[in-house]
Amino acid sequence: MQIPRWAVASAALVCSVAAFAAIDPKNFDPAVKPQDDFYQFANGGWLKNNPVPPAYSRWGAFYEVNETNLAALHTVLEQASRAEHPNAIEKLVGDFYASGMDEAAIDAAGLQPLQPELDRIDAIKTVEDVQAEIAHLHGRAVRVGFFFTSEQDPKDTKMMIAAGGQGGLGLPDRDYYFRDDEKSKTLRMEYTAHVARMLELSGWSPDDAKQGADDVLQLETALAAVSKKRVDLRDPVANYHKMSAAELAKLAPEFDWNRYFTALDIKDVGPIDIGQPEFFTGFSKQIKDTPVAAWKTYLRWHLLHAAAPYLSSALVNENFQFFDKTLSGTQELRERWKRVLGTIDTYTGEALGQLYVKEFFPPESKARMLQLVENLRAALRDRLHTLEWMDDATKARALDKLNAFGVKIGYPDKWIDYSSVKIDRKAYWQNVMNARAFDHHRSIAKIGQPVDRTEWDMTPPTVNAYYNPTMNEIVFPAGILQPPFFDAKADDAVNYGGIGAVIGHEMTHGFDDEGRQFAADGSLTDWWTPESAAKFKERSAAIVKQFNGYVAIDDLHVNGALTQGENIADLGGLKIAYAALQKALGGKEPAKIGGFTAAQRFFLSWATVWHTNIRDQQLRLQVNTDPHSPARFRVNGPVSNLEDFYKAFDVPAGAPMRRPDNERVEIW
Repeated sequence: MQIPRWAVASAALVCSVAAFAAIDPKNFDPAVKPQDDFYQFANGGWLKNNPVPPAYSRWGAFYEVNETNLAALHTVLEQASRAEHPNAIEKLVGDFYASGMDEAAIDAAGLQPLQPELDRIDAIKTVEDVQAEIAHLHGRAVRVGFFFTSEQDPKDTKMMIAAGGQGGLGLPDRDYYFRDDEKSKTLRMEYTAHVARMLELSGWSPDDAKQGADDVLQLETALAAVSKKRVDLRDPVANYHKMSAAELAKLAPEFDWNRYFTALDIKDVGPIDIGQPEFFTGFSKQIKDTPVAAWKTYLRWHLLHAAAPYLSSALVNENFQFFDKTLSGTQELRERWKRVLGTIDTYTGEALGQLYVKEFFPPESKARMLQLVENLRAALRDRLHTLEWMDDATKARALDKLNAFGVKIGYPDKWIDYSSVKIDRKAYWQNVMNARAFDHHRSIAKIGQPVDRTEWDMTPPTVNAYYNPTMNEIVFPAGILQPPFFDAKADDAVNYGGIGAVIGHEMTHGFDDEGRQFAADGSLTDWWTPESAAKFKERSAAIVKQFNGYVAIDDLHVNGALTQGENIADLGGLKIAYAALQKALGGKEPAKIGGFTAAQRFFLSWATVWHTNIRDQQLRLQVNTDPHSPARFRVNGPVSNLEDFYKAFDVPAGAPMRRPDNERVEIW
């Protein structure tokens, strides 16, 4: 399942927001005043009493709800795997599940399931062989060197085109290869030690494995050096370069592109969007300059890394030790059934999703969500009309875009057909390979075809939501449309502070620093007057400055530039949701519930659902790589700019949670 690369920031963890039916005082910290630290006031009790479980790197409302979802899906898979007369969908996911749960057979097989692929790499003799293997692995969704796929053409949103971008790194981000602080140096040493251990597990001697790991780090460092920083990847205009295959060949002449396209069964590639041309030039140079032996080791390592979670316990545990324990601080593996379930959701998620929505998604949830979406749309429409900083010409186009928003709720109208995916009840890794190959082929087959607007980029059980700029749509999978995220029994204040703010958040993504560059039809088009654009940039720069000032851990500050889209969406979504709540209340003040006014419950709902305990390693990883700010600042950051929050909790001038008038930011 693929989301346009500029939409990824809008999709991950964007909606881990729950609409709790009750605001529980046991979760509060009575020693803290709302005006001093609203996040701590609302969540201090919960934070104290809910440490991160050993199998997780962080824990909060999103994870609590996800556990409920996992339990429901577990039942679905157990029943499907034992069904005497399963239908096609039940047999697919049931057999896939059974293959993954047979740990004894997987351990007994050891490395054998992967051996044919390792033998292919061992047989490489020439640079041409290296290129052929890159194509072969890409056909199995193992992203070595770079990534190549299909995407909706940002300049012609009715068509799908080929797209290529930077990739091929083993560490989470290109900056990990260059930071010179002690933690980063140590992490690189631990990474090469991990690569060496994986190579040893594949049959290499310790000396060969150590040398191989050094070769991998050297090659990946060279690729990282020509990779753009995450902040630079946020600009959709700067990452759109449409060219012909002949132009790509001139850009990266050492790679045989015609042979690559043939290997992937692309008969007429047509125009290609090469997101980062400088990377492809640098990659081409490495094809020429890096010895074949080093490329072989690199390919072997990335194949081992891709396969490790699905093979023997030795590989699973070694993979866990670095990528979970070292990088994010997780103390132990999750239960096997949860890991297998995640694999099935990743690779055949719409098959699992069909069974999920049949059992757990009530139709009335969709109707209520549609009503809430329209309420939020109306609130944003009202807000656009009254914006003082935006001129009338830009307002008219913004309103056109808002009115054109598509809305998807629950599950797709048309399901992916997995009937060609071969699933063997006794071959877990091969099943994963078959599903990955199917997914890659399905993506490549879209090149040159009209866009299918019925497709989704998340599976129905997903507890999340997203905005897709090239489709100009907001999408809410069934997984999020349940208590406590969305509760028809809760009072309006709590629902608008939870799911209402989620809807507003997604809508605001259409007008954040990235989304605002896409027009009503989803095309990458500048529809702003220079005057309005300048005023937007001035206000968004103030948001960047605010969040740059937050210290996440030690001396590590939040990256305001990386997180600005999410911060703009949080601030806008909260303001719009509050306006929608006031409209729903019709000017009447409801009776207090639990001693709190509707306004207070609205903001408490927002704060409470972000309660999150997080391990130090995961927090550092998040700040370095994630476009979402840490939970504390997703609460305190937006509300500290809002007059409605000041009024709700009588926040006096000079209090930490009340910014001076000249520092407050208001965009949407």
